[in-house]
Amino acid sequence: MTTTTDIEAAAGVLRAGGLVALPTETVYGLGANAEDAAAIARTFQVKGRPPTHPLIVHIGGAEQLDDWVRDVPDTARLLVEHFWPGPLTLVLRRGPRVPLEATGGLETVAVRVPDHPVALALLSAFGGGVTAPSANRFGSVSPTTADHVRAELGDAVDFVLDGGSCQVGVESTIVDATGDTPAILRPGGVTREDLEAVLGRPLAVPAASPVRVPGQHPSHYAPRARVVLVEPGRAVAEAELAQEQGHRAGVLVPPAFAGAEVKAHAVVEVPASAAAYARGLYGFLRELDEQGCDLIVASLPTEEGLGLAIANRLRRAAGPRPS
Repeated sequence: MTTTTDIEAAAGVLRAGGLVALPTETVYGLGANAEDAAAIARTFQVKGRPPTHPLIVHIGGAEQLDDWVRDVPDTARLLVEHFWPGPLTLVLRRGPRVPLEATGGLETVAVRVPDHPVALALLSAFGGGVTAPSANRFGSVSPTTADHVRAELGDAVDFVLDGGSCQVGVESTIVDATGDTPAILRPGGVTREDLEAVLGRPLAVPAASPVRVPGQHPSHYAPRARVVLVEPGRAVAEAELAQEQGHRAGVLVPPAFAGAEVKAHAVVEVPASAAAYARGLYGFLRELDEQGCDLIVASLPTEEGLGLAIANRLRRAAGPRPS
């Protein structure tokens, strides 16, 4: 594995069928040539990801959208105009350029334009689309630095482009835009409120969807430690109780309890800003893992703005673990 800032070298790896970890504004992605079925298959193998779990195709600009999809509704073009480049993924009907290996066998494809100078430079140099699920083992905490990628994937990835820390820190919002009534399939870096302001209508956030998209697995974004969700006012007390019962308890302390003395194995104080919390969330979970916690107590933020995405990630992190 090579770690560098050499864009042309990374583009060459993609052309040769290799895997490149690349920074985006959300998380680091495990990039492959979106038209290379063998490279895409290797992505699934490296991640341990089910082959029916669709990937997101990253493209270099909104002007390329019609090269990859078909039947784009006016609502989708309106969202593209306002939010690309940025942390918004649109699910649209697959064009012939997209192999079924990238879509999990579906006739829809998820596509976005990332808002990161290194990612955009790579897409420009490569000249095509790049599938880029998060550069980590399937179901585990997403990486937001190049060091996270190296620690988890090691030599399984051919090349790591180091673009610093990701500025959004949670994955993109996924919107089903196949029809005239869009719906949020995964909350993320673009808020529901911002989407609704542009569209002039409320958007549903269904608990389940017939359209398969990334991040729907019951357990996802999960640290090694078990995550337990409690009411905000109970986070400190529950962590202390777990510690007394023999756990190595970590706790994400809500802003209202900042500065409180907590008798737990490890403590992380959550920022008051939702944007700062989202940016740091995965790093906080990794930190508590690294400190040897076997249990993490957390509470859900108010589900407004980026709080909706944070709550979604914490619920998945606390979801049922494979037996």
